[in-house]
Amino acid sequence: MKNSIERITINAEVSHGKPSIRNMRFTVAQLLELLAAGMTHEEILGDYPYLEPEDIYACLLFAARMANTKSIIPLAAA
Repeated sequence: MKNSIERITINAEVSHGKPSIRNMRFTVAQLLELLAAGMTHEEILGDYPYLEPEDIYACLLFAARMANTKSIIPLAAA
């Protein structure tokens, strides 16, 4: 999971610059909403076959870092 945060990209041309998964038009917020609604990892991966398990972990890590205001998340250029 060391490099999983790198799966989260911010690109002004993708989803209006919202954090997304691997530069796809699937945002971190969308995935987190699915998890909050009670979907399991397996259900999400079944419904969205282009997602990978590491994408889910990356979104959770991103959310955890965003919730911790003392952390700084370095993002690579998109």
